[in-house]
Amino acid sequence: MKRATVVFATRNPGKLAELRELVADLDVDVLSLDEIEREVPEVPEDGDTFEANAIKKARVVSAAARMPALADDSGLEVDALGGAPGVHSARYAGAHGDDDANNDKLLAAMAGVPDGRRTARFRSVCAFADGDRVLTADGACEGVILRERRGTGGFGYDPLFYVPELGATFAELGVGGKHGRSHRARAMKALKPLLIEYFQLANRGANR
Repeated sequence: MKRATVVFATRNPGKLAELRELVADLDVDVLSLDEIEREVPEVPEDGDTFEANAIKKARVVSAAARMPALADDSGLEVDALGGAPGVHSARYAGAHGDDDANNDKLLAAMAGVPDGRRTARFRSVCAFADGDRVLTADGACEGVILRERRGTGGFGYDPLFYVPELGATFAELGVGGKHGRSHRARAMKALKPLLIEYFQLANRGANR
């Protein structure tokens, strides 16, 4: 099968590293947004759901880059906060991507919540777009919100997100340690068979 080239619709270095690991076993060459020669606009994440944002990013980047694109939208859903910060996770404290401020705001919001009610989950939707064709899959990872940061790896809310079955926060596991366990890994695992089938069909059509 001819190798495919896909661009990841992200400039987040931690997310890019994790996503690259997750597709390392596919016959695909992966480019970052900074590695393609075409201008790609910033895509406002203004959808009401993770799926809407992921599809929008994948479609816009695919059209601009003129190649297939893979995007994800993910966030933290805290039960005691009614599912917040949810789709607003990256800009929970105001500025987009300010991890320290976002974590500080989460700690303040959860200060009076007892240990038994600190359940949460990371949720991710991965979307692949190539022209009019869109494929999606989702994944989630259950955990609890700690009262203080633990670990220096990962990004986002990883220092506060503790996974009981692993006995560690995502920040203690780091990008490599999360492989196969994270919400994004589970979404990509569900998407992989669809991608393999898609590229196989594309190659058959090209060889006719």
